[in-house]
Amino acid sequence: MTPIRPDLDALPAYVPGRAIPGAIKLASNEVALPPLPSVLAAIAEAATVSNRYPDLAVTSLTQRLATARGVAAERIAVGCGSVSLCQQLVNITCRETTDEVVYAWRSFEAYPIVTQIGAAKAVTVALDAGFRHDIDAMIAAVTPRTRLVFVCSPNNPTGTVVHREELVRLLDAVGPDVLVALDEAYREYVRLPDAVDGLDLVDRYPNLVVLRTFSKAYRLAAVRVGYAIGTPEVATALRKVGSPFAVSTIAQAAAMAALDAERELLGAVEDVVRERVRVRDALLGLGYTVPPTESNFVWASLGERTQPFAVHCLEQKVIVRPFHPDGCRITVALPEENDALIAAATSFPR
Repeated sequence: MTPIRPDLDALPAYVPGRAIPGAIKLASNEVALPPLPSVLAAIAEAATVSNRYPDLAVTSLTQRLATARGVAAERIAVGCGSVSLCQQLVNITCRETTDEVVYAWRSFEAYPIVTQIGAAKAVTVALDAGFRHDIDAMIAAVTPRTRLVFVCSPNNPTGTVVHREELVRLLDAVGPDVLVALDEAYREYVRLPDAVDGLDLVDRYPNLVVLRTFSKAYRLAAVRVGYAIGTPEVATALRKVGSPFAVSTIAQAAAMAALDAERELLGAVEDVVRERVRVRDALLGLGYTVPPTESNFVWASLGERTQPFAVHCLEQKVIVRPFHPDGCRITVALPEENDALIAAATSFPR
């Protein structure tokens, strides 16, 4: 008999967005623009010492983040992307197969994966009719066995946000013994005034940990660096269960250079914000169901027509991300790429 865990046979695979030569890739929520020249220069310089191990403690980047985000350095844990930190959160909270992890569904597809890898029990809560987190239902789903709650805002793949008062209500309801992870991978794209900002609440709630990443607005998806902000105890535990040297020297240098250029990078986000309004308005005008989005993608609720729509777009050399039978997530990219998507959506038989 093999010593491998039998439950891994049923482990859902993380499905990356497809990439086909000659096609427009709108499937992975990537930023169309490349890293800034200053960031590329930092990457090139860091690569010259690739024969050496990276700084295990990620000291310089952690201190830079502490200054930039206005928190103490001991409250920060840096990881190999925020996905890695999600796995570490399960590892530090769940010990038994009866321990529960609560999250909305549909939400980030890594949540069921990291939960099962951590041998915990997934408890999913359906989104409401507006494709948003149903906070009251999530509160009701919490039991004495709940150890961790994931809240994704803006929600991947629907683009909707959790309001500040909603997260406060959840935090107050679950109490101090349940860790709530607010996954804010797309926070830089949020413009809705009453949307939650985890950094406004992390001092008030010791059981709140905020996840952010350099993969999206900072254009560093390939170098894999994200970070968590919580109490010193949570940050220390996250560092203990992380893989040694997981954050490469190149990733650390790139992230620090991106922080140096933060104003320019965030200025470019405004172009995406304008384009997402245009893309959503166009799809709404064509009769598609598209909820308001505060991210760099839109969600087309298509039901059983999800896969046919994705196939049709591919025939038009546009790659979208189908989540059959719910809908398609479509990255907001450059204007000419968005035009191609709108054209494909226009020609799809409805």
